[in-house]
Amino acid sequence: MKIVVAGGNGFLGRAITTELVAAGHDVAVMSRNAPASAPAGGQLRCVQGDVTRPETLAVALQGAEVVVDAVQFPGSPMENPKKGFTFEKVDLEGTRNLVTAAGVAGVGRFIGLSGVGAASDAAYHWLRYKWDEEQAIRDSGVPFTIFRPSWVYGPGDVSLNRFLGFARMLPFIPVIGDGKTVLNPLFIDDLARHVAVAVGTTEASGRLFEIGGPDRLTMNEIVRAALRAAGKRRFLFHQPKPLMKAVASVARLLPGPPLTPDGIDFVTMEAIADTRDLVGVFGLPLTPMEEALRSYLGR
Repeated sequence: MKIVVAGGNGFLGRAITTELVAAGHDVAVMSRNAPASAPAGGQLRCVQGDVTRPETLAVALQGAEVVVDAVQFPGSPMENPKKGFTFEKVDLEGTRNLVTAAGVAGVGRFIGLSGVGAASDAAYHWLRYKWDEEQAIRDSGVPFTIFRPSWVYGPGDVSLNRFLGFARMLPFIPVIGDGKTVLNPLFIDDLARHVAVAVGTTEASGRLFEIGGPDRLTMNEIVRAALRAAGKRRFLFHQPKPLMKAVASVARLLPGPPLTPDGIDFVTMEAIADTRDLVGVFGLPLTPMEEALRSYLGR
């Protein structure tokens, strides 16, 4: 199949592109910037397109049979309104533009990536935008499959790897809050495999699936598991969330803020995916975190 992966240069998009290429698909990496380097093997081409500029999308999607929306703004989840890097501008409006262009291009399947907790009345604006994004896909008239991932980790992520970066420089790991937030973290390769299978699975059409890993872990347990896999021993230094939000309120004034108050809420919220429908349709294994971490962090 001819598949366009929007955001194919990003953390999610690279893994999905690699899996699709391995399955033998003709894949186009769509990016607003310079194209990514190609994974080994398979058919890969690169096209330029920007979901925030609808006029760039018609050419990018020409001939596509499937579109995968894996777009994330730079620095996500730390929004930068001055540069237009926000959930509203990129996630919501960008998805609207992309799925509209997919409909005009006659695309046969649109695969969207939302997020666990998306709801019209969610406590956080990014989850409300994710809900609106889902509705835009549903209302487009384009056959679709939507995944709601839990917290995604893997080689190249900017979340779990940040903790390991601290371990290289400090005798402790700073953790915002009490570290008791519960997640079922999702290995990036599992997400990529499910997207690749969804491309040709009729039963997945017109449906939404939550997707997360098999383990329910606290953030403290997640960080400790990563340290074990990397062969490091560090103690966890917990920092009060209100204090860190106050610090982030000042840091947001910097040109490229490393922290924002909303970003702190994002990284400390619970994310538990109900995978029963997913397993019932796809039947693919979900990798335990210890096993996944050993695959790329093991000594």
